Amino acid sequence: MTDPKEVRRNTPGKGIKPTAQSIEPTAPDEFGLTQVWWGDGKGKTTAAMGMGFRAAGHGYRVHMLQFMKGGADSVESVRGEYNAIAAMPGFSYENTGHYGWHGLADGSEDSDHQTNADAALERTFALLDAAQDAVLSEPIDPDSDPAAGVHMLILDEILYAADQGLLTEDDVLAVIDRAPDRLELVLTGSHTKPEYLYEHADLVTQVGKEKHPIDAGQRARSGTEY
Repeated sequence: MTDPKEVRRNTPGKGIKPTAQSIEPTAPDEFGLTQVWWGDGKGKTTAAMGMGFRAAGHGYRVHMLQFMKGGADSVESVRGEYNAIAAMPGFSYENTGHYGWHGLADGSEDSDHQTNADAALERTFALLDAAQDAVLSEPIDPDSDPAAGVHMLILDEILYAADQGLLTEDDVLAVIDRAPDRLELVLTGSHTKPEYLYEHADLVTQVGKEKHPIDAGQRARSGTEY
């Protein structure tokens, strides 16, 4: 009979209960995949940020660029996720969206959304080129500008921007093609199946809605939606 302790020793954690440790800058050994998170359910951005926090907790450099997230009447100007990211070593973010959402009668101009999406795509390519020039097999200063290179790049709502016609499918594919081999690339958004990505992504997760309080009139709540 196999000794259970011997089995545990063969697992990655060797059966040792994990405990929190101080965060020291380091570099990942196995990054370099492309992840896609899509679907009509709540949690795509939340999952991506959760991975960002996990990576930053290992001492890896993480940056999140948001294509569509801006202000709206349904939420306050204070966002819990931004406060948490600002307090996390090695995790940074930037937001290219402003007020409202493209295609909705919320007082925002669709032409402004197009300008912002164009700027976000240009910024994405600049970040990818910077990561290409960086040595991703080595630690990166957690306080450095993301233009110095990052180990994980989260492009939040980039797929929604493509859904809305602000970007093309070819734009998104160009982003994947331009990513360096050791960069972990995370793409989120889209309520429709991005079939054009399936041959290019290593992980595709559909987040499906079974029930959502918004359908009963519940507005976004502090601490859960923002």
